[in-house]
Amino acid sequence: MAGASILVYAERVGGNIGEIEKLLAGPLADFTGIHVLPFFHPYDGDDAGFDPIDHTIVDPRLGDWSDFKRISNSHEVTADLIVNHASSLSPEFLDWQEKGADSEFDGMFLTFDVVFPNGGNEHDITAFYRPRPGLPFTAYEVNGTRRLVWTTFMPSQVDIDITHEAGQAYLRRILEALASGGVKVVRLDAVGYAVKTPGTDSFMTPETLEFVAEITELIHSYGMRVLVEVHAHYTQQLDIAPLVDLIYDFQTAPLLLHSFFTGTVDKLSDWFSIRPTNCLNVLDTHDGYGVIDGGPINGKPGLITQDDMAFIFERAAENTGGHSNIASVVPQWFTLPHQINATLPSILNDDVAYVASRAVQFFLPGEPQVYYVGLFNGKDDQELFAATQQGRDVNRHHYTPAEIAEALQQPVTQAIIALARLRNLPAFSGEFSWAITGTDSIRLGWSLADESITLDVTTSVGAAAFAIEVTDATGTRRFASIEELATA
Repeated sequence: MAGASILVYAERVGGNIGEIEKLLAGPLADFTGIHVLPFFHPYDGDDAGFDPIDHTIVDPRLGDWSDFKRISNSHEVTADLIVNHASSLSPEFLDWQEKGADSEFDGMFLTFDVVFPNGGNEHDITAFYRPRPGLPFTAYEVNGTRRLVWTTFMPSQVDIDITHEAGQAYLRRILEALASGGVKVVRLDAVGYAVKTPGTDSFMTPETLEFVAEITELIHSYGMRVLVEVHAHYTQQLDIAPLVDLIYDFQTAPLLLHSFFTGTVDKLSDWFSIRPTNCLNVLDTHDGYGVIDGGPINGKPGLITQDDMAFIFERAAENTGGHSNIASVVPQWFTLPHQINATLPSILNDDVAYVASRAVQFFLPGEPQVYYVGLFNGKDDQELFAATQQGRDVNRHHYTPAEIAEALQQPVTQAIIALARLRNLPAFSGEFSWAITGTDSIRLGWSLADESITLDVTTSVGAAAFAIEVTDATGTRRFASIEELATA
């Protein structure tokens, strides 16, 4: 895909898919793709749609597949394949609970004994990594017998046995629905947890990589590209990048915070020198603002240190009035949260640093994607967090059409839209280059024949700055402020 995309919840951007379609045809027309987060039935389950009861239909409160087919005529549509689990209220799970071994879905859901046929000891069981407190099992009654079912994330999210034919058939049914609905990119959600391998932490193991290669081949057979979501050590990103079409660049996000909070760019330089080119370039996402992706994991040194990470959380807390500390969760067996639950504009608390960060995101090789709250320059939704006590909800505001119209008038939002417009220039299909120009400054650039575009960013603490220069047949244009960029 050429250009940039947006990441949205259908119900939180105007209330339905029809409102999003209007935005893509109007003020957001410079974006060429859209990822709609789980819009399946129901979109408002225990985990904001990531626990579908029926993964093959569009929740009728949001629209239907015909809406996506229309959007796909002008924009590349991305949708989720939730690989690791389904809802405990899904027809498949309820049928298995009722009939047990007589159910056609017997074997689809992963039980303790499948992974540990000879039993598991304390070391084996506690070795498994999960991003939530506690152990990854829930006891369910199945045909009169209590069974220990794997629930890596929440008790209502029951894990699928992706090695069993019933589990594989389930995934194929979903892929057929996505392909027929106009989806062109499939995001493998939570795939890092999908393969359970005793004796390991079962996260992004060699067995996981084998499964990613297999399911990528299957998805390609439906004519769709594959995007993998993995929050992991940067070396694991490098390992998985060759296996798929797109891999998230979760590393640039914390490194940008490090740069603007310390006034340095050396860590960005370290990453840019080894960064894959088939990246989906993201900063904030629906899951919060990742920090762990840049740090040390399991004894492996990171692009930044544990102390660097702690400093990022400290500065984020200062800029959010302490709220990010309240909303962010420390996973079991960790000493720091793996993400900041706050919006990026709130974390940085500096419009120039914020727009400069976005500019870096747009200038890097790959495909830039902007989360809707960040696009609208949204601040922490503390009211929603107070109501739900879900930390990630501070970054999941429900925007009404009136709020969207107001946000679109902000210079910051207009500047981000201008970046999407610039990203469509021919120069971005040419040759990329970058250079460190000072201890606190970096330059990124693209050139194609007589056309070029450059970005200079300064990360000095309290004095962030950026400048974009575009050179083509009409001459050279320069944009060195948010207001200037908004008119580009």
